[in-house]
Amino acid sequence: MDKNTIAGFVLIALVLFGFAWWQQPSAEQIAEQRKEFVKDSIAAVKKAQAQKAADLKQQQKKAASVADSTALFHAALQGTAQDIVLKNGNVELTLGTKGGVVKKAVIKNYIGHDVKVKDGSNDKGDVTLFDENDHSLNLMLAAKEVNIETKDLYFVPSNQTDSTVTLTATAGAGKTLTLNYRLGKTYMLHVDFRATGMSGLFAPGYNKMDIDWQEKCRQQELGYTFENRYATLTYKEAEGGTDYLSETSEAHETTEEAIDWVAYKNQFFSAVLISKDGFAQGASLASTPLSKDTHYLKQYSSQLKTAFDPTGKKASEFELYIGPNDFRLLQKVEKESTFGKDLDMQRLVYLGWPLFRTINRWFTLYVFDWLSKIFPMGVVLILITMLLKAITYPMVKKSYMSSAKMRVLKPKLDEATKQYNKPEDQMQKQQAMMQMYSEYGVSPLSGCLPMLIQMPIWIAMFNFVPNAIQLRGQSFLWIDDLSTFDPVFTWNQNLWLIGDHLSLTCILFCAANVLYSWFTMQQQKDQMVGQQADQMKMMQWMMYLMPVFFFFMFNDYSSGLNFYYFVSLFFSAAIMWMLRKTTDDEKLLAILEARRADNKKNPKKASGLMARMQAIQQMQQQQQEELRRRQEELNKKKKGI
Repeated sequence: MDKNTIAGFVLIALVLFGFAWWQQPSAEQIAEQRKEFVKDSIAAVKKAQAQKAADLKQQQKKAASVADSTALFHAALQGTAQDIVLKNGNVELTLGTKGGVVKKAVIKNYIGHDVKVKDGSNDKGDVTLFDENDHSLNLMLAAKEVNIETKDLYFVPSNQTDSTVTLTATAGAGKTLTLNYRLGKTYMLHVDFRATGMSGLFAPGYNKMDIDWQEKCRQQELGYTFENRYATLTYKEAEGGTDYLSETSEAHETTEEAIDWVAYKNQFFSAVLISKDGFAQGASLASTPLSKDTHYLKQYSSQLKTAFDPTGKKASEFELYIGPNDFRLLQKVEKESTFGKDLDMQRLVYLGWPLFRTINRWFTLYVFDWLSKIFPMGVVLILITMLLKAITYPMVKKSYMSSAKMRVLKPKLDEATKQYNKPEDQMQKQQAMMQMYSEYGVSPLSGCLPMLIQMPIWIAMFNFVPNAIQLRGQSFLWIDDLSTFDPVFTWNQNLWLIGDHLSLTCILFCAANVLYSWFTMQQQKDQMVGQQADQMKMMQWMMYLMPVFFFFMFNDYSSGLNFYYFVSLFFSAAIMWMLRKTTDDEKLLAILEARRADNKKNPKKASGLMARMQAIQQMQQQQQEELRRRQEELNKKKKGI
């Protein structure tokens, strides 16, 4: 290191030391800083002491509140829980004196399944809709100094009979909460809730009580997946219709309107909470699907508000329906309600969209009710199928005869259109075919429209059969229960798309579908001309693949629905075979030739669908000619250039 470097380091050190000495505070500044530090420290200590005092005050307030609560419900916050049973010939409801609400509900006269056993061989007597492990109902009141919740209170029973009981929780001298229960003749439980001598405990203007209702919806049927499709939280708007949360995914909803009732529904049974004064808008409803291995379908949750009179002059009134989803029964039970409302509870039985609901409501239900009084349920399904086939037979015959006319005319169409085999001649070919159809008085679409009319019946039955509780537990032939699948083979592991079983009625349904598709394809194949025949090959594969798709879809569906579709397709194929055997093609062709000759003598202008089709074809031909002309002009210009 040379002298210049050493001198540089020395100068830098002197500059740094000099700057530090120059920047140091004076004695006055140091004293002032010490004063500020002491002042801030004292303020921090005072703030901490104030916070500690506030926390202590809050704890004391909370402790005082608890003490007040204990003092207010000293007798009701301790006791021994006991069960009280209300029952009639239809239900048995167990009330707990702790909480004062229904803790267990058993529906009689319906077979309860042991869902842990796949074949249902261990059926359990009656249906237990819920018990205290999967159901809770809590009534909550917000007093000025304490929150009152019925789940924490022990009630004392009185006036007890098989159908009535009064439960009383004592809050203090002259202060009580009372629950009066009265079980009707069928499935309706009437409840009124009243506070006596407690008006001073609530803030002025307080007039609403809160309700927290929770339930884990039990799996009641052997087919978990199928039952889950029909289990949903449903509610009725006070000034509207019914609505429900998603059946397949987790759903949360806050209502925008007041509602009359909330129902926790599975496929065949429901628990419905009804309020006389309605539940206020803003009700929070939730439904969460649960896994199959839990043997529960969904977790239902509702947070509701309804009217409450602190003076005790007016009780808060409720009704609780616990029973089957039976359309006719729900209509009758609704008349037991003392609230004078149009509850529309039969909507718990889903009958489909408006068109299909109309068919089921005003036709299927009446026929089903009449037949089920006389015949077993399996026979009822067969008879309903036969009746529907008889009603639709004229349309089916018309559809078939239209196809038969196309079939006998096929050789003539082939001959008349053989010169139009080039792709660019397809429009002329179509026009030639339409001209011949017009001459013979045949409409190519008349065979399709009548068949489409039958589709609403199929869809209506798709909605009706799975919701018909009358099929539940009913056996027929090899089927043990028409409301669930009928396994011919089972195994212990779920396979993708198939599950853990093979349903025999599903196999029969798909086989009948293949047979019906084959008849249909043969009929349409005989009437196809030109490129239509080639296109038909692709359609044929699609028609044969459809039963495979149906197998994966319907293997878990109820055997009653699969049996209905099997019988329906079998009769459809039989009717088609009969019509084919009884149709004389030569005689039919002679009739068509006579009609053609008559039309030539007395030509008629095309009308209706045929006229519109001809007009469309003419317009398309004009457009093609215009495009061809423009293309030729463009080509000429290019050659000129």
